[in-house]
Formats: sequence, structure tokens, C-alpha cells
Amino acid sequence: MIKYHVCKDQTITSIRVSGHANYKKHGEDIVCAAVSTATILSANLLERMGFKGDYTVSIDEGFFHLEVLKSNPYLEQILINLEETLKTLELQYPKYIKHQKEG
Repeated sequence: MIKYHVCKDQTITSIRVSGHANYKKHGEDIVCAAVSTATILSANLLERMGFKGDYTVSIDEGFFHLEVLKSNPYLEQILINLEETLKTLELQYPKYIKHQKEG
């Protein structure tokens, strides 16, 4: 199962995504592919827009962690979009992706 956690203060301070959906075998798992695409697209867009020093990101097999160092309205909107994408995927595939709540 893929688990994701979004930390917020006034704005999003970090997003962590980990695990594998196991929806289908490796190479055919559309849930993993969708989550990977959303996270990598978001990280690439932040870099392309010149926000490289405003966040840190770690990406590995089955793992994504982005931490905001300096928020701004554009960066925040990109992260809100990522969060909404993950929520939409969770609604479509509730057995394979879950929001990890605090506590």
C-alpha cells in the first residue's frame, strides 16, 4: 500500500509518500505509476520554476519526501495540486493508497 502524509502549518511544510500499491505486478501497476508521475512532475516543476533553494526533495524507489524551506504562493499551489492529486487517487483506489494521519 502507498501511504502519504502532508504536514501543514499555515501552508504545506512537507509531503511524504512511501510504499508500493501492489495493484498489479511490477511494470503494470497504474496506481504506482500515477503516484510516481504526480510526485516527480511536481518536483520537476518546482525546479523548472526556479524554486530549487526553497525546498529539499528525496526520491528513491517507493519513497518521496519534499520539505519546504521557504514557502511562496506558487510553490504552495503546486504542493496543493499534488495533495489534491493524491486525494483523488485515494478516492479512486482506496485499497492501494491511504492518507497517513498524525498520531
